[in-house]
Amino acid sequence: MAELAAREDPRARAVNEKHGDDHGVNLGALRAIAKRLKTQQELAVELWRSGDTAARLVALLICRPKAFGREELDAMVREARTPKVHDWLVNYVVKKSPHAEELRISWSDDPDPIVASAGWALTVDRVAKKPDGLDLAGLLDVIEAEMSEAPQRLQWAMNHCLAQIGIEHPAHRARALDIGERLQVLKDYPTPPGCTSPFAPAWITEMVRRQG
Repeated sequence: MAELAAREDPRARAVNEKHGDDHGVNLGALRAIAKRLKTQQELAVELWRSGDTAARLVALLICRPKAFGREELDAMVREARTPKVHDWLVNYVVKKSPHAEELRISWSDDPDPIVASAGWALTVDRVAKKPDGLDLAGLLDVIEAEMSEAPQRLQWAMNHCLAQIGIEHPAHRARALDIGERLQVLKDYPTPPGCTSPFAPAWITEMVRRQG
């Protein structure tokens, strides 16, 4: 904790806070600390309990994902209110857990939109890697009905799912493109030159072009 405090950079904090993250430690420095520590589950649990965002990010890098129980992961995702902690928790820990599918189902329609966004992020992963058994048409029904009014983080995850369905599943591509065009979600999102727009129709079209 002392080392993390010493690495605090006010300029980094100012940049991070614009994205909702309350820490000022460079992510490269966090990764270097984690690389030095290697896997230490007990330390990871202690760092998570500190509540400090930088410490929690290190915890997520040094933990043993399969060591967490379902209830622990559920509690952790409900505590993870900053975007980077939430993102790393879902992608680096929950996705590697044997409880991932059970949590995906329970989180996707949770009344807390941040928790629900974690469920949708796990669904995106399944759409891309293990689509068997998913009701893709049903997912598109929910996206069509709810995405335009969803809170920001949940909307972003739903939009990612919409794009992923359109990219990976040609049978549903026309409908995914149509939903994106009609809802216009993220159409005006500022996109740096050379980057792909998060607007689903543009995203789908570009990724299919690259695949082709």
